[in-house]
Amino acid sequence: MTLLLKPITRLSLFQTHFQINNNNNPRARETSVSCSWSHGAHKIVREFDPKIPIEKAITPPSSWYTDPSFYAFELDRVFYRGWQAVGYTEQIQEPRDFFSGRLGNVEFVVCRDDNGKIAAFHNVCRHHASLLVSGSGKTSCFTCPYHGWTYGLNGELRKATRISGIEDFSINDFGLVPIKVATWGPFVILNMDNEILQKDNIDTDNVASEWLGSSSELFSLNGVDTTLTYVCRREYIIECNWKVFCDNYLDGGYHVPFAHKGLASGLSLDSYTTSIFEKVSIQSAEGGSKEKEDDRLGSKAFYAFIYPNFMINRYGPWMDTNLAIPLGPRKCLVVFDYFLEASFKDDKAFIERSLADSEKVQENTQMEDIRLCEGVQKGIESPAYSTGRYAPNVEKAMHHFHCLLYDNLIN
Repeated sequence: MTLLLKPITRLSLFQTHFQINNNNNPRARETSVSCSWSHGAHKIVREFDPKIPIEKAITPPSSWYTDPSFYAFELDRVFYRGWQAVGYTEQIQEPRDFFSGRLGNVEFVVCRDDNGKIAAFHNVCRHHASLLVSGSGKTSCFTCPYHGWTYGLNGELRKATRISGIEDFSINDFGLVPIKVATWGPFVILNMDNEILQKDNIDTDNVASEWLGSSSELFSLNGVDTTLTYVCRREYIIECNWKVFCDNYLDGGYHVPFAHKGLASGLSLDSYTTSIFEKVSIQSAEGGSKEKEDDRLGSKAFYAFIYPNFMINRYGPWMDTNLAIPLGPRKCLVVFDYFLEASFKDDKAFIERSLADSEKVQENTQMEDIRLCEGVQKGIESPAYSTGRYAPNVEKAMHHFHCLLYDNLIN
């Protein structure tokens, strides 16, 4: 079952430097980082000290959430390195399926070829840089809408139109620039690091270790796996830095009784626990009393944050994911994808009832979070605010997130 939702307007361009190196190695990617703003960003990074214990620590400065040079530096150090969640496997379930997206200045396309192999490429024609595709769909090849250059689903250039007379040109050197791609459970993840070359076979255990660390088994034990069926997607553009949204998610339920009274009534907040792993934090809470418990929420909620920007919420037969995509220093896109256990996928009455409940509770919760996050962004930009403090017993996951950011940005 798939719901058709209102499309959002096309995203604005991002203010980072990204280029394809067409000199000696046409398949290499290099990220240009200006020395001037790199130096300024490093200075801002050092205003946070991860070595100070949470009981005495101050939060990162407001400039982490507002400064354009810091944002550009962050994209390069955080998002163009390491594994990034970008989609789910049902989007490329069949041969010739594809979907496209954008992260920072990187336009990408993920596809499955006729042999069932998954591949990912920069969604940029090697002729004059036109985007090849948009959205998702099914295709046997990628044909540039500008001048008709055609690429196979393996990235090879099949046809370059009207190039008679061209010199020093080899069709083998002008294939699409590849991006390392893997899947784990129901998710598709990319690694845009130009130091890592794509391999024909990617070790799933290594991917799990790099992306999830020692927490990977907990995801499987809590029902995060390929048996889930995709239901629908919702998207929100929020006028705040992407980290504000993540911070809100990571406060250990601190804000729930004050901001989400509808959600709070379905959870036992006294049971809230937080576990910290290498690049993951997991918050969990028991459901409300048996009298209040409903078949949508179940008896326990599992909330996982995967650094840097991916959140997984598992409750009852449902799972939803939140992906916070940076759009600028003061703007982000948050993508909500909803999944359901396979045994319920044909139970239309249950799905309709659950989605109706979601409209009442989760839609309200999301709008409440949006108002909170946009209000926090305005407060961060106020001259009255520079840094804050942590509530040590509940905001451990938020502090862990900030420490991971520091490590990424300083090295």
